[in-house]
Amino acid sequence: MVLLSPISSCNVRRKHLNESLRKPRSSPMALKIVNMAKEGSDTGNGIIEKVAIAGGLISTPVIGWSLYTLKTTGCGLPPGPGGSIGALEGVSYLVVVAIVAWSLYTKTKTGSGLPNGPFGLLGAVEGLSYLALVAIVVVFGLQYLDQGYIPGPLPADKCFG
Repeated sequence: MVLLSPISSCNVRRKHLNESLRKPRSSPMALKIVNMAKEGSDTGNGIIEKVAIAGGLISTPVIGWSLYTLKTTGCGLPPGPGGSIGALEGVSYLVVVAIVAWSLYTKTKTGSGLPNGPFGLLGAVEGLSYLALVAIVVVFGLQYLDQGYIPGPLPADKCFG
């Protein structure tokens, strides 16, 4: 029979207590809250990511429409009521360039592109923006080869005059 001295049994109890305190005892709700906080703080750009997602999801189809119109008619989109369609077209090009620039900046700083974002939408917008940029280069190049010019940002008289 092994007899433990009061000091050694106290050390055993303290060791057991310390080990049990180190083990996290989290409820499923606490784990869910912690995971949600981690997801939201990956980049610290929650609002910026959401604006980029919304802008990208609107801009890429507008650019597709613009490039299709440019290729088939030789002109960009019509100005629309109060110039709203032309303005949307111009802002769409700027949004796509901004998303690609942000992606390239992030790639140089972290070694990877933009995070996936909520539901993977930021990653999808990033990919669509790169595809739109390639389409812009191709269609503008074809426009230059076919017509000898690329239309400027203002409506041309020959297109809508």
